[in-house]
Amino acid sequence: MNPQIFLLISHDPETRQLLDGAAPPQTIIHHADTVSEGLRLWQETSPTLVICEGNPHTLTPLLQYARQTNPFPPVLAISEHHSVKDAVESMRAGATDYLTKPIPLEELHASVARLIHPSQPMVTPPSPPDGFAQIISVAPQMNLMKQLAKEVALTEATVLITGESGTGKELFAQAIHEASPRAHGPLVTLNCAGIPENLLEAELFGYQQGAFTDAKQAKPGRFQLAEGGTLFLDEIGEMSAAAQAKLLRVLENHTVDPLGDTRSHKVNIRVIAATNEDLLAQIKAGRFRLDLYYRLNVYQLRIPPLRERPEDIEPILLIFLERIRQERGCRIKTIAPAALAVLQRHDWPGNVRELHNVVEWLTITCKEEVIQPHHLPASVRSAPVADRSGTDLKPSLLAFGLSFQEMEKKMLEEALRKASGNVSEASRLLKLTRNTLRYRMAKVPPGLTALLAGRPP
Repeated sequence: MNPQIFLLISHDPETRQLLDGAAPPQTIIHHADTVSEGLRLWQETSPTLVICEGNPHTLTPLLQYARQTNPFPPVLAISEHHSVKDAVESMRAGATDYLTKPIPLEELHASVARLIHPSQPMVTPPSPPDGFAQIISVAPQMNLMKQLAKEVALTEATVLITGESGTGKELFAQAIHEASPRAHGPLVTLNCAGIPENLLEAELFGYQQGAFTDAKQAKPGRFQLAEGGTLFLDEIGEMSAAAQAKLLRVLENHTVDPLGDTRSHKVNIRVIAATNEDLLAQIKAGRFRLDLYYRLNVYQLRIPPLRERPEDIEPILLIFLERIRQERGCRIKTIAPAALAVLQRHDWPGNVRELHNVVEWLTITCKEEVIQPHHLPASVRSAPVADRSGTDLKPSLLAFGLSFQEMEKKMLEEALRKASGNVSEASRLLKLTRNTLRYRMAKVPPGLTALLAGRPP
């Protein structure tokens, strides 16, 4: 009988020691400190059980990878604090079981035995309804954006998503729609840059028969097609002045005027807009309306470029490779640290889209199982190295679109969660005195009180 192969992803020596006592005899246990390192070991060792310690945000790349592996090994998620919300999110994302520390040895032993000897054979878990699980990231600034997007998804607010081309703005729009009360309705997408200016108004607002020469029959516009759901307007900065004026009217009055129609039609939609342009610069240049900007910018999400989160490159690359392996086969299993270092120094002007292109190129040209530096395209090896020593390329807290009070509340919540409600430990993390921390807590909404009792707010 082949021995069990366990993969433990945790930096806690106590968790490693606990698993040694709960694993069956002759079990081979591989250890990794980070999710990125764990993904690499996963490909090299083909484990029969994966145990990972962390929160739903850090577990996302791992669980995304698990869903694409067939047959997939069971994944046991371990959390440092009790949270029903985290447990639900982890199970939805693909975790097979969920335990909270401190874990009694008997409980861990029972969970391990149940997972490696299931009564029914494992099948690939269904993709979760949470679209945010499709956005792969371990970077703190990206996970903050995902958390803010989840919060605004539950509202009816208009959202403006900004960021460079290829950062995943459309994925965020789709995830917000799927997490919103409008998820049962349609998500209608329109790329404003992909429609000729003279046809954009007709596409957006529709037209009646005979409205113009080629209007042989009436056609509903994208606003009407999105009734009860969400309209995603990509590249909103490319919209013509006339279309901007009509869009402003829709956002203000919730009515549309199809071309050639004498009546206005009520619409029940939510608008999410995205752009890679600097809209404030467009306003100064007279190419974008200031009043429309205020209507769209009710809640802004700024998606950081890939060069600001180099730690995301490895998990994204490995998951791209696994998708290709499942679709058409791929000999590549992992990437050498030296090659990864080259990718992490690259500037990535095309962001994740450019990384996907590099992975596709490697699956054709690389004839080995491990990607080495010489396998990488010359455009990546010889490209100028991104200078991250200055402040220009560092993540901007202002770009998150939060007020000072909102940012302060987020920092307090995160510190208290990490400290399991311990004020002394939280004050150390925030580099504040205990009295200053208590003073700050008294000025924010009362949800933080629950954290002091070890409960989720």
